[in-house]
Amino acid sequence: MENVKTEKQLNTLLETTYDAQRGFANAAEVTKHVQLKRWLAQQGARRTEFAAVLAGKMKGMNQNPINDGTVAGDMHRGWMNIKTALSLNKDESVLEECLSGEKNAVKEYNKVLEHKSELPPTIVSVLEAQKDEIQATVNKVRSLEHFAHEHNL
Repeated sequence: MENVKTEKQLNTLLETTYDAQRGFANAAEVTKHVQLKRWLAQQGARRTEFAAVLAGKMKGMNQNPINDGTVAGDMHRGWMNIKTALSLNKDESVLEECLSGEKNAVKEYNKVLEHKSELPPTIVSVLEAQKDEIQATVNKVRSLEHFAHEHNL
């Protein structure tokens, strides 16, 4: 992967990570259940850590990491707020939007990892570990969403 293309793709992952961090923070604000609020806030904190590690690796490669999310992420969070305000099952709605965002993140990581032979091994190991953790979060959110649906939360 040429250096410019690598920087662009890694910056796309950074944007996705910033969007996820803000999405989890927003979700933590709108849910009323203390344990779910805490878990969502922890997920947001993990995405902040992901961004810091990825940005550090990029700087080590003499690349310029971006430091903000996307307009699409802002719109997604706005939609989450509207959907939650109108929903009878607020936690289920929040979890549906978290699931959507995390599934998108896995897709973005997979796109970059399709070219892992062109990336430095240290970046590949970071991206694979982050993607695996995001996939675990997808699985957890699915189970939480199912629980919220069954209990009308």
